[in-house]
Amino acid sequence: MKEKMSLKEQAQEILRIAEEHGVEQNFFFITTFKRYQVQISILNELEKKINEDGTLVTKEYVKGRGNLYTHPAIGEYNKTSTSANQTVATLIKIIKSLRNDDDGSESDDELLNALGIKC
Repeated sequence: MKEKMSLKEQAQEILRIAEEHGVEQNFFFITTFKRYQVQISILNELEKKINEDGTLVTKEYVKGRGNLYTHPAIGEYNKTSTSANQTVATLIKIIKSLRNDDDGSESDDELLNALGIKC
């Protein structure tokens, strides 16, 4: 059975495969991939904060009454998650576009597979 890789190790593996196939030189690929990594980092931090504080938080007002609210980090997590999903879709389009510009070989399929996209 294959050992589970950390997110950082998976990112390094994707970049290694991208380098093997010359994709890492593509400005749009590398900037989009880096943006995706930042989004994943933000999601991890938000998830930690939600896990620490719980999904509900209490705001106290002047008279000491507390009202229960959904943790504000949940909304930010959902927004960032949606944005990260869009970034992955963009990465896939970039890779497929590069494949169409080249000979359409299986090399880009390896990169898509590394991103978790089965061709």
